[in-house]
Parts: sequence; C-alpha cells; structure tokens
Amino acid sequence: MSTGSDGVLRLPDAAIPEGCRSWDGEAARRWTGALPSRWVPVRAHLAMFVALPLVTVAGAGLLGEYGVLPAWGAALVVLPFVWMVLRPEAARILAPVAVGVVLSYGEESPLRSLVLGSAVVLAWAFSLARVTARGPQRAAALVASGGVTAVLPSAVAGRLERGRFLLGAGLLLTVAGGVLGTVTGVWEDSGDAAGAPAAGWCLAGLGLTVLLAAALTRHRAAGLRGAPVPVLRVLVRESAEVETEVFAADDEGAVRPLFTVATRVVDGGGDGEDAFSDERVGPLREAVLFGVPYDGAEVVLLTAAERAGEPPVAEVGVGAVRPVTEWTLRRRGAAARGKAQSEARQEERRVAAADQVRRETGTGAVPAGRWRAGWPDWFTGLLALAYAAVLAGDAGWWRLISGFGLTLVAALVLPRRLAWRVTADREGLWFNGLRRARQLPWDEIRTVRTKAGELRVDGEGTSFGEWTVHTPRWAWLEHRIGLVHPYERTAAEITAMWRDPQLRPTELSTPARRGRAVWPLGVLIAAAGAAAVLFLP
Repeated sequence: MSTGSDGVLRLPDAAIPEGCRSWDGEAARRWTGALPSRWVPVRAHLAMFVALPLVTVAGAGLLGEYGVLPAWGAALVVLPFVWMVLRPEAARILAPVAVGVVLSYGEESPLRSLVLGSAVVLAWAFSLARVTARGPQRAAALVASGGVTAVLPSAVAGRLERGRFLLGAGLLLTVAGGVLGTVTGVWEDSGDAAGAPAAGWCLAGLGLTVLLAAALTRHRAAGLRGAPVPVLRVLVRESAEVETEVFAADDEGAVRPLFTVATRVVDGGGDGEDAFSDERVGPLREAVLFGVPYDGAEVVLLTAAERAGEPPVAEVGVGAVRPVTEWTLRRRGAAARGKAQSEARQEERRVAAADQVRRETGTGAVPAGRWRAGWPDWFTGLLALAYAAVLAGDAGWWRLISGFGLTLVAALVLPRRLAWRVTADREGLWFNGLRRARQLPWDEIRTVRTKAGELRVDGEGTSFGEWTVHTPRWAWLEHRIGLVHPYERTAAEITAMWRDPQLRPTELSTPARRGRAVWPLGVLIAAAGAAAVLFLP
C-alpha cells in the first residue's frame, strides 16, 4: 500500500486484476442516471427496519379488530408497505393480490376501500420503480467494466455466511406468527378474536419476507463465488455511520458517493484500533470492486489498508448495495449545516459548564469524584411510567403486545438510566453496569463529551469501548433560564480531572463506592411489569 500525491491510499499494482478498468466520473453518472426518481424510497434509515414492521403488525391487528378485512386479508394488505422499503421483489407479485382483496371486501365502505386500495397501489408502483431500475443500473456497470472479470480474493472465495441470521430470524417469526394467527379460542372479546389473528398472520408474513430476503441474499452472494465476476477500480472510505462509501475512481475529493454498503474485514475485525469511530470518516482508499453494483446487489471489495506498510484488505458485504440518490445528498447537506450550528451551541454550553465548575471550586478541583443519575434521569423514568399508565387502559391483544413489549424495553433500559454511577479514583474511572463495574484508566480516555441528550465517555482501547447514558433535553429552555444541565456539569468535572492529574483522588475506590450491578433492578421492573399486564384489570 502506498499514498499517492493526491492523498489517496493506493493499492499495489500486483493486487489489481489485469485489465481492470477505472469507474470514472462519466460512467458513474450513467449509473446514477439509471436510479429511480427521488420520490421512490431507495434508502431506509436503520430505525425503519424496526419501526416499520412493528407499525405494520399493529395496523393489521386494527384492521382485523374493527372488521375492515378478514385476518388473512388485513395481513396481506399492510405487508406491501414493508416490501416497498425492505423487499420490493415481493411487492411486485403480491401487491396486486392485496388490491384485489381490498376491492372484494370493501363493499360496506367504498371510500375506505378507495383510500386503502390507492395506498397499496402507490406502494406497488414504488416497488416496481425500484425493481425496474435495477436493469439499467446493471447494464451501466457492465459497460463500465468493459467485460473484464476476475475471481474473488482467496480470503473470500468459498466463504458463504450471508443469510444465516436472516434464516433463523425468519423461521422464528413465521412460527410465532402462525401460532398467534391460529389460536383464537383464548380471546373472549370479539374484537380481540379478530385482531389477534390478523396481527399473527402479519407477523408470519414478515417472517416469510425475512426468509425470502435470506434466500435472495445467499443466492446473490453465492453467484459471486462461482465463475469470475466483473471488476471495477473505485475509491472507498468508511463513513461516520460505519458504512463503506464507494466513489468513482477519479472523484479524489470524495464529492459524490455512488452507493454505500455495510462490510466487514475478512479474517479480522478491522485494521487495528477503531480510529475513525468518533463520528469521523476514514481515509480515502483505492479499491477493486468485485460484482455488478445495483440496488440490492451483493459485492466484495479489495481495498488498500488504512495504515502504511500493511497488505490489502478483503472486505465482504454484510449488507446489500444501497444507492445514494440526489435527494439523499441534499438531505445530507442540510443535516451537515444543522450539525455545525448545533455543535457551536453545544460548545457554548460546555464552556459555560466548565466556567461554573471553576467558579464554584476555586481551582477546578472536584472533591467528590463520584457522579450518579439525577433529576433528568428520574424524569425519563416518570415519562415511561406515564406512558405505561396510558397503555394500562387498553384491553385484549393490544394490551398484551404493548404491555410485554414496554416491560421488556423498560427492564433493559431503565436500570442504567435510573442507577448509573461513575466513580473516580487515582487509577481511573469506574462505571457500574448491568452485571459488573468496568474501569477506564485515565491515560486511556479519548473523549468526554455531551451531545444533545447524551453523556458519553470513549476509551482508546478495544476492551472498554464506550459508555453512554441518555435523557431528554430542551436546550432552548436551559439557555432561557440559565440552567446548566447535570450532564454538562458531569462532563466538565470529569474532563477537569482527566486533563489535570492534580485534581484526581489520591486513593483507590472500594467496590461499594463504585456502585452495584443494576441487573436486580431490571429483574424487579420485569416482574412488576409482567404482573401488571397479567393481573391488573
């Protein structure tokens, strides 16, 4: 690996397949020109992979509960909205069937049927646009490669791990949904007897969707490991979201990413320490792209290492190709401008907190050396309790699903929110946790900061990683009334100790002072929540 005069980390000539062409800007523009319209949802945010299925199951249950459609029909009608975003291949075939179901069972309310049917048709159209655009994308990439092919790097050839997790998750969801969909005798209320099966069949449909995704993923990944595949020379870098961004070979300013793909390094967890995880991008590197890139494709990369003197790195995809559309670029630009303004305001708050600590202590010394959850964290717990009280008024299947779901989240999240503790001693910081306390030596601290409602401490080594807690914040209100948020104060006091050894405690902390493990609190919350769902009227 060498660094070119342009600052790009270059591959050695021996690592580049013979005749491999560069994917230049003109050819890349033909590829991006084949992407669907900006109105078509091509890139789903990570939260959509969790929120959309949950909303879909709830929607199917409500359609069934109110008698809009039979249980199986309610499930079939809402699934196209998941397929549109996550698996458009399924919507291309089954969405027309869903439209037929709406028209067949919608005689009682023509207006409702028109609205629901129109929404399904729109999801179908978006899915068709995505699937249809893949052909021109493939053609443009094949033209750019000039017919040059090569076999995968030896470290990747023969390995086929893609789809295993999806296969297990799909089977679990399908079985769970099938059980819920077929068990109707346990529901006393007629609405529950219709709503629960609809939610169950939708869950089973999601499971089948995941199984389809596993099959397609394994099929496309296996296709790379047979005959030689097309290759292209590109530039790549790791984004702040820990995805690999792919650029045209002559885009040395990294102006226009073509697509992103989640990857992992073969035979290793990375190039050493995670030097670029603190919301910074990695260096621009030359790479060979194996496979034909298109929306949803599987690819493999052979990239220059991020450090001089190391051999090229083989990276295999753990996710599909996700094109970067013009709308995504505009949204990123607006987000970057907003982030710069937000960081400037946050820096002002950090400085104000540090000044207040110095004024109150005279020298900046922190006598206690111990910080714990305060009123913002308890306020978060009260919000969760209020939300639980609202859900307590529900009945039937919806109460069970929401109640047990909220109980699980509360048991995992609230113990750390309500009982976190940070203790300083002469060797470093101690953080209590779910099972035990962890230590971060002073000389291994990398950052101590607050951002929005997050308090975060990062360590240099891979053994510690990071420690974070979150709470709601209203920065405009804090500024208006002159309040220094406890997280800002905590960060300022820890930073003062970190940067000035004279301010640190001179003794070692005891296990009792470091704080107990918080898992007993989680068990208590889980037991109380389950009892409330099952036994309260």
